[in-house]
Amino acid sequence: MNRGILVVVSGFSGAGKGTLMKRLMEKYDDYALSVSVTTRSPREGEREGREYFFRTREEFEELIAQDQLIEYARYVDNYYGTPREYVDNQLSAGKDVILEIEIQGALKVKEKMPDTLLLFVTAPSAHELKERLQGRGTESPELIKERLERACEEAEGISGYDYLLVNEELETCVDVMHEIIQNEHYRIGRQQAFVENIVQELKAFVKGE
Repeated sequence: MNRGILVVVSGFSGAGKGTLMKRLMEKYDDYALSVSVTTRSPREGEREGREYFFRTREEFEELIAQDQLIEYARYVDNYYGTPREYVDNQLSAGKDVILEIEIQGALKVKEKMPDTLLLFVTAPSAHELKERLQGRGTESPELIKERLERACEEAEGISGYDYLLVNEELETCVDVMHEIIQNEHYRIGRQQAFVENIVQELKAFVKGE
């Protein structure tokens, strides 16, 4: 009952994943954000173990060879991955671990750890998604078009997720996300040890022990 759940959050660019997760962490004490390991250099203000675990390329490749990463990917000549040991330690401490990654990575995690809970975040409509991207004021029309094309591709993978979160109103979406995760703890498949224990106790009573 006390072991945490690994929760992977994915979603369209502009759907508000980052804001949603930040608010979840502020509002509830049950969660830990997964800290990734990377080969890129620390930026000003970044601290080891807080933003990332910083490793050399050789160290990262050794982690791959030893199967110490739940998933990993390479972006712009740098590796990024999810360290198995850190996640396992948080789960064992009873924390639900939140990991934000894209669809391909999420499905890799689910393959390695079938108990992982997959949540997909979307805006209420494609029109709203486009408006949110435009509302940022930081991206060119060409980049917005690329993000929408990417969203169209990502939409094909939504059916592989466990739950869909429609981020229309932030506080409501945060509460729904929290409720889904907490309810997941009581799924029968996650409580087999408890079920087996109570069955054995009942059998002992019937036998008069």
